[in-house]
Amino acid sequence: MADGEQLGRLLLIKISNGLDPEVFNPLCGLKDRSFDLSANSVDTTKPSCTNPGGPVQKTGRPGIVSRTFQGSGTFVSSTAMKAFMVHVINATVFNGQVIVPGLGTFEGPYFVTNFQASGDMENDLQFTATFEAAAPLEYTAEA
Repeated sequence: MADGEQLGRLLLIKISNGLDPEVFNPLCGLKDRSFDLSANSVDTTKPSCTNPGGPVQKTGRPGIVSRTFQGSGTFVSSTAMKAFMVHVINATVFNGQVIVPGLGTFEGPYFVTNFQASGDMENDLQFTATFEAAAPLEYTAEA
């Protein structure tokens, strides 16, 4: 790999074990993953009071921010997956970390907005999950 390039498999979501001290373990089995950092645009456009017939410049400011992780892969039965599934089934918030290689870590409370399991007769059970931040996240830049 060229300097500065990052491996996609290093984009991780880690789930807290809920103990003190807290230990974060990767959600195993993910093959495809994405992390979305977005903000709504709030329209602040106003026509000029001094030249109301003139061109109007569209302006905006950041609105609601969203931090969403999505992943899909092979369902791997493990202690960590069983603990994670308790959060999915009960729709509870848990502490998590999203590690973006070359950028840093986004840590804080998450919940699963969508979980789907699928499979056919011959292959492994697959799953997809969408994680949304439940409160503002703490960002730590990669050293």
